[in-house]
Amino acid sequence: MLSWSPSLRGDGPPRYVQLADAIAEGIARGVLSAGDRLPPQRRLAQRLGIDFTTVSRGYAEARRRGLIRSHVGRGTFIADTGTPQRDPRDRRRTADVDLTMNLPPEPTDPALLARMEAGLGAVTANLVDLLRYQSSTGGPTDREAASSWLSLRGMVPTLDRIAVTPGAHPTILAILMRLTRPGDTVLCEAVTYSGFRGIAARLGVKLVGVPGDRGGIDADALDAAIGEHRPKALYLNPTLNNPTTRTITQARRQAIASVILSHGLPLIEDDAYGFIPPNPPAPLATFAPELVWHIGGLAKCIGAGLRLAYTVAPNSHAARDLAENLKSVSVMPSPLMMALATRWIQDGTADSIRRFVREETLARQAIAAEVLAGLEFESAPHAFNVWLHLPEGCTRAGVIGEMAGTGIGVIPSDAFTVSGEPGESVRVCLGGQISRGELQEALGKLAYATSNRR
Repeated sequence: MLSWSPSLRGDGPPRYVQLADAIAEGIARGVLSAGDRLPPQRRLAQRLGIDFTTVSRGYAEARRRGLIRSHVGRGTFIADTGTPQRDPRDRRRTADVDLTMNLPPEPTDPALLARMEAGLGAVTANLVDLLRYQSSTGGPTDREAASSWLSLRGMVPTLDRIAVTPGAHPTILAILMRLTRPGDTVLCEAVTYSGFRGIAARLGVKLVGVPGDRGGIDADALDAAIGEHRPKALYLNPTLNNPTTRTITQARRQAIASVILSHGLPLIEDDAYGFIPPNPPAPLATFAPELVWHIGGLAKCIGAGLRLAYTVAPNSHAARDLAENLKSVSVMPSPLMMALATRWIQDGTADSIRRFVREETLARQAIAAEVLAGLEFESAPHAFNVWLHLPEGCTRAGVIGEMAGTGIGVIPSDAFTVSGEPGESVRVCLGGQISRGELQEALGKLAYATSNRR
């Protein structure tokens, strides 16, 4: 049905919604059948006289409803009529995606999705119990599951040092509440995670960036910065740094650990992406366990909506302090989320999701490498983004405007720069619900937008 051409009204719902509705109507009336190939997005946009991004969003909406399937290199096809379709009442909820976040790719394999749903069904058998107040840092069963998960990173902490926490953000906030006061200084990478910058600003904490290279912050520079600024802590996102995608090398981690041990400086290790690569360097917590607060978030390796982190405190006393601070921040992690994560870890579903994320990210990075060839960017095989350095004559504001509505998040360097003038760089996210075919097309638009057109 490459000749298919729906009629869209000038009023009523947004045109991308009308396009998805037209696909649904075509299926219902028998005009479109399972296996029919739809027109390429750009061709349909020209045929209908609308923006390419409108068609892209319309196809994405139809895909969310289970109406169509896309295959890289082949095109977009009407899905089998037996495929379950989403209730239209879910449309608003499924469309609320925050593209400013670095999202993992979403599972699409029916067998894996069935396992995930089965786990949710099993834990909700005790739904009333899960609606009660529970421990602020998880019960014994949940902390044992956390210990099993952390062992994937070579960590074997005692259970009294483990806290199940409601995601990395509130955990970082609670740790900084313990370690700092307004006006205190914390060291970090010169280009660091934007979420950490926001938390520090809320607490009135000053951040000082430590220089380094692609192997991580420089140990000598760290030593000098500690002497000059007398910081209360060091924050690092050491594996697949968000946004630069850099990973601190094993040797550099050992050097950093030696420096903080010599000064007794606490380290907040945000290991959000450490579970994704097949052979990542050992966590810094293994080199200086008495000083490191290790945060192993689940949002990146399982799903962004699973707001949980497995946190290892330097000792049991620090873990109890963390529990008290977390009570004032968020009361407790969601019992439903804890039960689901524990179930998925115990039955192997969590590891299957993690392996999917690993493989899919590798494929998406390969697409980015091909489409963005010739541009200057930093990336890593299992990173969720690329750190794109814009060519002369191209501004980050202009690129962000060009990429609005394409389904990929493009964030300027301003959000990540600790000090000094932000460079003309942007973080380009490759994950989320976008398909490989849509990603390839969106990156093609990005490559065009970043070409030096004068």
